[in-house]
Amino acid sequence: MQPGPGAKNRVLVTADRLFYDEGIRTVGVDRLIAESSVTKATFYKHFGAKDNLVLEYIGRRRDEAKALADSISAAADGSLETLRGIRDSIVDDIQSDGFRGCPFINAAAEFADAAHPVRRIVVQHRDWYTETMVELFRGAKHPMSGDAADEFLLARDGAMVGGYEGDAIAATAALIRVTDRLFADCK
Repeated sequence: MQPGPGAKNRVLVTADRLFYDEGIRTVGVDRLIAESSVTKATFYKHFGAKDNLVLEYIGRRRDEAKALADSISAAADGSLETLRGIRDSIVDDIQSDGFRGCPFINAAAEFADAAHPVRRIVVQHRDWYTETMVELFRGAKHPMSGDAADEFLLARDGAMVGGYEGDAIAATAALIRVTDRLFADCK
């Protein structure tokens, strides 16, 4: 996460770490303030309430995911290579130190109300991800791009959860096997 400098940045960086590592609802404002080394007045000046900080956190995670996909696409030679790059990025993420699952799946689990603004951001992110995968599979000439995108996402979600709660190596190996079968159908 690379927001702007200063006190707001310290709060955002601290929130990103704590919300991802420990969960959004378990981290209180007083702890965020203390670990960010800001005053209550500064916190409330920038965010007004924890809910606003949570929305900024999940929104920034969404923006980072989009920027990563754009970066992979820009460096790739075509849609199939972009798909492989995205898959490889997921594998690297799951096998990294401190991996705690998908921040969007985690946030959705904490905010059960589908009308909550956090859930709306999660759904928007999911819609974007699905549409991006459909377009990439279409560009890679998969005969059933929508189905392939759904299967890719299901495999990704399973690997994210399995990689956090179980064996990261086994979860990523399964993700690679499933996606390789999807990629083999591209022409």
